[in-house]
Amino acid sequence: MRHRLPPDQYATGILAGNRLLLSQAITLIESRRADDQVLAQQVLERILPNTGKSARIGITGVPGVGKSTFIESFGTYLTSQGHTLAVLTVDPTSQRSGGSLLGDKTRMETLSMNPNAYIRPSPAGDSLGGVAHRTRETMLLCEAAGFDIILVETVGVGQSETVVHGMVDFFLLLMLAGAGDELQGMKRGIMELADALAITKADGTNEAAANRARVEYQNALHLFPPTGTGWFPPVLTCSAVTADGITAIWQTIQAHQALTTQNGHRAHRRQEQQLSWFRSLLRQRLESRFYEQPGIRTQLSIIEEQVRTGTLLPAPAADRLLHYSSGNQ
Repeated sequence: MRHRLPPDQYATGILAGNRLLLSQAITLIESRRADDQVLAQQVLERILPNTGKSARIGITGVPGVGKSTFIESFGTYLTSQGHTLAVLTVDPTSQRSGGSLLGDKTRMETLSMNPNAYIRPSPAGDSLGGVAHRTRETMLLCEAAGFDIILVETVGVGQSETVVHGMVDFFLLLMLAGAGDELQGMKRGIMELADALAITKADGTNEAAANRARVEYQNALHLFPPTGTGWFPPVLTCSAVTADGITAIWQTIQAHQALTTQNGHRAHRRQEQQLSWFRSLLRQRLESRFYEQPGIRTQLSIIEEQVRTGTLLPAPAADRLLHYSSGNQ
């Protein structure tokens, strides 16, 4: 992106639904250049009053569960109901694999051709924290561009579920049936984050297994402490191939939004997410500023060697480095 426009021009274009300017503004957000970051923040400030009105939905699931196929089917249904949809991904694995930037578009071929859908993969080669901050800012730009539903998909497994849960209103966990003991290998922590579970591939010979799994998961969820929101996570079944159960999932999300809007939990959740985003950014900036100080990396390697060989304990080592740092101020 060689030519950069004034922030007002990006903002005006985004508010008018211009996809090209939206994509260019997201590229600014993803850029590591300091001048691009300044421009990106100026654009965000201008569009901020037009954000926050979408339904933010997180989607995660075990490998092989068929997230892309589900999103394709679910997204097609939502656009057929008159919604406009942005699909964003959080992919912490891309820093290891160097992941293809076009990977998501090839995985969701039909949806990527849909005029009412917009798919944006997360940038490859970035840390989970960096991808998360950029995804949050990208979400705001998409809301300003008029998308009323934002789907955030976790591509990797592990920490990314918690990160995505921290930026959405509704968290959907996709599960498989017939994979041995249904509850094996699924972290209890991830299940506790879910606002609903959906057993995928509930069609043909797998339908009976999906229904059995639904009952098992529902029983397991009863053992978890209540969420305190007045909402009890349901377990549904669906098939991306036949589209069975897709409508019920959307109705569940709408019911959750209605309840949490009415009891104030949705607004509270978003406020807490903003605070957590701020704290996370602050930690990141402080750490970055600390390591950028002159001589700190040389001093760090000396101290790390002493810690490694056992001649210096970690606590006094940290104090020594901080003391050195304060001398740079």
